[in-house]
Amino acid sequence: MAKDAFTEEEKKKIVSAIKEAELNTSGEIQIHLENHCKEDVMDHAAYIFKTLKMHKTKERNGVLFYMAVKDHKFAILGDAGINNKVPENFWDDIKEHMLAHFKKGDLTAGLSEGIKMAGEQLASHFPYQKDDENELPDEISFGKN
Repeated sequence: MAKDAFTEEEKKKIVSAIKEAELNTSGEIQIHLENHCKEDVMDHAAYIFKTLKMHKTKERNGVLFYMAVKDHKFAILGDAGINNKVPENFWDDIKEHMLAHFKKGDLTAGLSEGIKMAGEQLASHFPYQKDDENELPDEISFGKN
């Protein structure tokens, strides 16, 4: 199970990175982990994005970090609101940064730093509003496979 790919301590670090990143933004970040992805990783990430109802945020500023742990695949998918504002290669830059950690076997640092980088960009385009509400859960979601 993908749940077992991370220790409880590592899961807490990842969730903490999400909470910290969302402190300064109205944007929403979610992590979804599975063992396997049998199709194109971006297509599957888009399916998960919709399944998690990430497209329903008020400002369309959700970001999904998707990972198929056993298949060594991952994707970052931003909603229309954020994709209209970030530079074209923005997600690729984060992916490269994360991949450097993944290659060293440090999935937790890779995810945590990717989340931080996405949060900084979200904060610059979607600053925190005092009436802001957390529209999506901060907890990691796990697939069945």
